[in-house]
Parts: sequence; C-alpha cells; structure tokens
Amino acid sequence: MKGFYRDFIWVFVLLMTMTHCAKKGTPSGGAKDTIPPIIVRSSPENFSTQFDEDEIIIRFDEYIKLQKLQQNLIISPPLKYDPEITPISTSKQLRIKISDTLRENTTYSINFGKSIVDNNEGNEFEYFKYVFSTGDYIDSLRLAGSVRDARRITPQSAATVLLYEVKEDFTDSIIYKEKPTYIAATKDSTYTYELTNLKEGTYLLVALREGSANYTFQPELDEIAFEKSLITLPTDSSYDLTLFKESIDYEPARPSHESKYHIVFGYTGDGDSLSISPISELPDNFTSVAYRDREKDTLHYWFKPAIDIEQQDTLYFLAKNRERLDTLTVRMKDLYRDSLSLERLGTSSILPRDTVKLAANTPLTGFDAEKIKVTNRDSVVIAHDIRINKMDNTAQVIFDKVHEQRYTIDLLPGAFEDFFDATNDTLSFGVRTMAESDYGTILFSIKNIEELPVIVELLNTNYKVQTSRYLIENREITFDYIPPGNYFIRLTFDANNNKVWDAGSFLERRQPERVVFYPKQIEVRANWTRSETFTLTETNPGPVKIEADPEE
Repeated sequence: MKGFYRDFIWVFVLLMTMTHCAKKGTPSGGAKDTIPPIIVRSSPENFSTQFDEDEIIIRFDEYIKLQKLQQNLIISPPLKYDPEITPISTSKQLRIKISDTLRENTTYSINFGKSIVDNNEGNEFEYFKYVFSTGDYIDSLRLAGSVRDARRITPQSAATVLLYEVKEDFTDSIIYKEKPTYIAATKDSTYTYELTNLKEGTYLLVALREGSANYTFQPELDEIAFEKSLITLPTDSSYDLTLFKESIDYEPARPSHESKYHIVFGYTGDGDSLSISPISELPDNFTSVAYRDREKDTLHYWFKPAIDIEQQDTLYFLAKNRERLDTLTVRMKDLYRDSLSLERLGTSSILPRDTVKLAANTPLTGFDAEKIKVTNRDSVVIAHDIRINKMDNTAQVIFDKVHEQRYTIDLLPGAFEDFFDATNDTLSFGVRTMAESDYGTILFSIKNIEELPVIVELLNTNYKVQTSRYLIENREITFDYIPPGNYFIRLTFDANNNKVWDAGSFLERRQPERVVFYPKQIEVRANWTRSETFTLTETNPGPVKIEADPEE
C-alpha cells in the first residue's frame, strides 16, 4: 500500500506540472524595434575618390524600403539623367545605377533625406548622404543659413537652395534655364539648410519653393529668395534668405464670349489700368459698360444691342493698360442672355459698423429706395441709404445697427434695375449682430519703431487679414470686435508709401518690403482685453513660439 500511494503521489505531481506548463498565455514579443537600419558595407565605399563606376551598392543589416523618394532625393550637382534607384519594394541592398556622364574632378553627393526606412517598423535612416569624387579629393567647404517666408511666420513647405558657380559666361538668366551647381533642401522643422562638399569659388545663392520641381525658376509658379551679392567660398558667414512671389508682368488672356451680352477679358499681372474699347464696325446705338471682378483678374464687359453672329461672328477690341496696347479677338457665339440676380456678400453675422453688401450678376444702373425695406426683429422699419459701386458692381445697404439684433432686408420687385432695364424679383436677406461681450479686444503698442509708415495687420491662423491699420506716426492701436480665437500680428514697412506690400525682383536685385511678425500667437477670448507691446530689434524675429497668456 505504501508503494501504491507513493506512485500515486508521483503521478499526481507529474500531471500538475504538465498542466502548469500548458497554461495558455500571450507572449510579450519583446521591446518594439526603434533602431534605424545600419549600413554594413558600401561598394564603392562612401567618400571614395577617383570614382569611375556606374553602379553603387549599399548593404544594410535588415530589410529596407524607400518611401517618398522623389520628394526627398537631392543629387548635387544635379544629373542630366536621373539614376535608377532600387529597391522598388524591399531589400537589404540599395542600388544606384548611374546613367549620366559624370564631370571630371567633381565632388557629388546623393542625399536621401528621410526616404530610407526599415521594412518592419518604418524607422527612418535620416539624411543619409553618399559622397564621391571623380577627382583626387573630396571638396569640403560648406555654406549654411535659413529660409523664411516674406508673408508668413514659416514657409508653407520645404525650399530648395541652389548655388550657381559664377564662370566667364555667367548671366542672371541662368536661374531660368539651367540647373544649379549645388543643391540642398531646408529641414522641415528648423527651415535651415546646409550645402556641403563645396569647392572654392564665387557663387550666386538662390532658394526656390517650386510649383514644379525642375530646379529652374518659373516666376508664374515658383517663390524665390536670393542673396543680393555674390558669395565667395570659403566663408564663415551664414545667409538667411526670404521667399516671396514675384509680381507677374501684365499679359492679356484670350477673351471669351460668356453670354449673349457678356464678354470676359482675363489677364495676368497688374491690370489696374486696363480699359477695353471696340475697334470693329458696330451699330450707332451700340453701348457698353465694364466692371472688375471682385476676386479674379478679370474685366467683365457688357454690351447692347446683341450682335447678329450670322452677319458678324468676330469682334475686335483694343486693350490698353498703361503704355501697352493689344488687339484682342472675340469669337461670338449664339448664347442665351443673363437674368438679373442678387446675392448677399459675406456672412449673416455682422458688426454694428459693417455695411451690408449685395452683388449682382449683371451691371446695376439704378434703384428705387421706396422698394427696399429694412426692419428689425420687432418689425420696426429702419431708415437706410442705398449706394451702387460701379467699379465692382455691388450695392450697399447702409443703416444704423445695434448689438444683439436681427435685421431683414426686403427687396420688392423693381428695387434694382440693370443695364438691360431688367429688374429684380422679390428677395429677402437676413443679418444679425452679436452681443458686444461676445468679442475680444487687443491693445497693441510698438516700441523702437524707426521706419514709418507701417501697415499693421491682424491675421487669423490661415493668414487671412481680419483688419488692419496704417500708421504714419507711432500710436497705440485698438483692434476691437475680434471673434474669440488665435491671431497673429504682421508689420509691413511701407518703403514706397503706397499702402500695400510690394514683392521684390530677382533681375532688379530688389528684396521685398520688410515684414516682421509679432513673435507670439495671441489668444483672444470673449469679453477680454489684451495689452501687447512689441519691442522691435535690428533683426526680424524667427519662427513664432505658440503661446498666449491673456491679460484682462
């Protein structure tokens, strides 16, 4: 019996041990991989001289893949033909197949930015650069600096920094038609750049934020920044550049016959002085009127009577803008006429000092004030005035307003008349004012200001101007009736006294008018007043630190 119990106990212990070992659970899997890929070997080795290969192979300790290669890859000096770079999917090898003829005695760098990542966790092998020279040594000079935006706190995206070697045949037009000698890109967070492995010499320094990535300046698409003077390397100086969009030269577009009595004349550039006159033979009773589009670079031209396209399918016009004259051709079509319609501009929420504006789709010529009625929420009739702005074809309804009130603007048939003697149908528009306590106020002062006049603008976080002041002498500014939210304040030093910011010009070596941002985002709260003082220094402030400490 003792032996039986002893054996039973051993069997029981064994069964319990096996059950414990078979207990279900989820393995932990270990710590997450956070280490980027590591280069095991390169062939030829990085920083090789007397380079004469057509293929580079770089081996890693794990599988890698390339992401957003075209957005990250920078080859300096640029090649005429792009190299073939693999893997397309994943591999432990990075291969660079060179299809171009390399220059003699030249140092090349291939910067992959953040495109190389490991296959499993996507850990970035940041800013890996493969450098080689077709000569006896690697060029080692460098040039660094930053790129800022002329009208924004930070650039909208990375900029490409270009360095052009100044040789005997150098001209300014090189940036429009040739790729640069050296290229770098600004880093995402700091907006700084560094051009490395440069050789001694004299250079033109330019930065572009390109609409089309081809390393040449296309004024209609790209923003540009440049150093006014040529740079001689080596240098210990750093160079800070300011991006801006050049003003495009005036150029008329092909006009279009839009409706029976309506022709649209579009243009690019500054067309503020544009006027249109017909030079075709027209009836004695032909008459016309024109106004500018509120948003687009367009002149709307309306005429009567209608053109008989069976007798005359083409009209010719003379377009005059300052000293320039152009003959424009319009192909006439058989189209329907437009009927007069009106719409309210802006939102239904307005300030007591705002004017209610109405926009028409055909040229307004007159109104009947008796057929326009303004009432408040209690149906009390409010006295009002009406004005027509023929420059942009809008009508203003002007009346006294108070806080926390609703107003209705009723237009009876015949309230407005257009160029074709047509009148409006019955229309009704509603607007309202908020309580004064729903808004905030900013009291803004500037110290150490030495340049006047200055344009002071309050911007929302999308850089849309909310309101502005023009200072010809320094004084405290009150920005009132500000909806709660976050705002920036921008100062533009108006050097030519024309009350607008002026862009620069590369060919004229003229920088844009100086702009400075108040170095703090301002939080506005309802029924609060903030006092802010901006002490100017010799240099523009850098990127804004987002912070706000309201002062009641």
